[in-house]
Order: sequence, then structure tokens, then C-alpha cells
Amino acid sequence: METLAYFASALIGIALGLIGGGGSILTVPVMVYLFGVNPLLATSYSLFIVGTTSLVGAYQNYRNNSVNIKTALLFGLSSIITVFVIRKFFISLIPPALFSVSGFQVTTMVLFALLMIAAAFSMISDKKTINQDLPIRSGNTLKLLLYGIGIGVVTGLLGAGGGFLLIPTLVILLGLPMKEAVGTSLMIIAFNSLVGFVGDLGHFQINWPFLLEVTAIAIAGVFLGIFLSKKIDGGKLKKGFGWFVLIMGGYIVLKELFLKG
Repeated sequence: METLAYFASALIGIALGLIGGGGSILTVPVMVYLFGVNPLLATSYSLFIVGTTSLVGAYQNYRNNSVNIKTALLFGLSSIITVFVIRKFFISLIPPALFSVSGFQVTTMVLFALLMIAAAFSMISDKKTINQDLPIRSGNTLKLLLYGIGIGVVTGLLGAGGGFLLIPTLVILLGLPMKEAVGTSLMIIAFNSLVGFVGDLGHFQINWPFLLEVTAIAIAGVFLGIFLSKKIDGGKLKKGFGWFVLIMGGYIVLKELFLKG
């Protein structure tokens, strides 16, 4: 099981390097089901792992002039503040079971599984609605603010980067080319996740050797993914990974609602 857990850690980075996102959605399930980490602590570990690996990916994109720094800073501001506030002041107040529906206990892992399913459909659908020559749009400040807060809530509560939400927002609302949207998204995810982790300090007992070990494996996976991306059809890979995430999300819902106990 431990070998599988470390392989899955590498897969997080490989997916990030191959398709520019999506791998982070696996981090919490890997922590909870393969490493046996408490779900709430797993979201904290996920923030560090996702933030660090995304920062590496963002740097690689920055070297290729595929990061819009101004957009990353402006759009990320509202989400970063939201993430920090949630992790600093509210995360310790979240109960194991958030609420009950028809006798079923809805936990953080159930919500995370629903996020996984939404991300999977986003990757599988792969809509071709992007105009690469679209100019950057203005007049969407309020929408960007609200989207930033929404993504901050997702990242803060569930420890996921929200890249599948960010990329369509950057493309549709700001008109960024897809390649630039991916790089910019990675930078925003890195900011959100690492600031969220800072907000966690003092709430959890962090196992630093373990966390740094898993993060190093994921970072190695990023470089392997970037190398493989030059040799593999990214579109087909993204859909295949989407189906994998969909199956994983469905399994978590089934386990948490029907097989627990």
C-alpha cells in the first residue's frame, strides 16, 4: 500500500506536468486513503504539495513567457485573501460530518468527491470554444472578484487548487490564450495554496519529513510530465485522466455514504 501511495504521489506531479492541472485533485484522496492521514489534515498537506508543485510548473511556464503576471496578481488577490481567512479562522471549526441528508452524513470527503466529479466532466468534455486571438477584456472586475472568492472558498475548504475552474475563467472572462491561461492558473494556484497553508500553521501538527518527501516525489513527477508532454497527445491524455478522476470520485462517494461504518 505504501508503494502505491508513493506512486500516486508521483502521478500528481506527472498529471500537472502533462496537462497543466488536474493532478491536485488526487492529493487529498491519496493522503486519506493511501497514507491514512486525517481528512482535515490532508487538506492542509494538499495545500503545501499542490502549492509547491504548481509553483514549479508556473516557473517552467514563466520561462516560456506563458504567465501573465499582472492577471495572476490582480485575479489572485481576492482568492488569496479568501483562502487565508478560511484556513486561519474557520478550518478548525469544521466538524467531521458537515450536515445530514436523508440519513446520510455528508463529510468533507463527499464534497471533495463532488469536486472531483465536476473536474472530471470538465476534462472529459474538452470544449473547443477558445479563440486564441481574443483580446483581454475589461469591465469584468466584479465578476473576477466573485470568481476569485469562489475559487478561494473551494481551495480553502477542500485543499484543491481549483485549476479546472480557473482556466475557463481566465479564457472566457479575460480572453487569455489557452497556453497563457494554464501558466497563469498555475501561478494563482501556487499563491492560493501556499498562503492557505501558512494560514494553517498553528492548527495542525505537521509531519515535515513526510510532507517534504511526498512533495519532492510530486515535483519529480512534474518534470517527468513536462518531458512526456512533448511525446504524448495531451488532448487524449486529458480525457483519459478525466475518466480516471470520475471513477475515483464515484468510488469516494460510494465509500463515504454507503460503505462507511
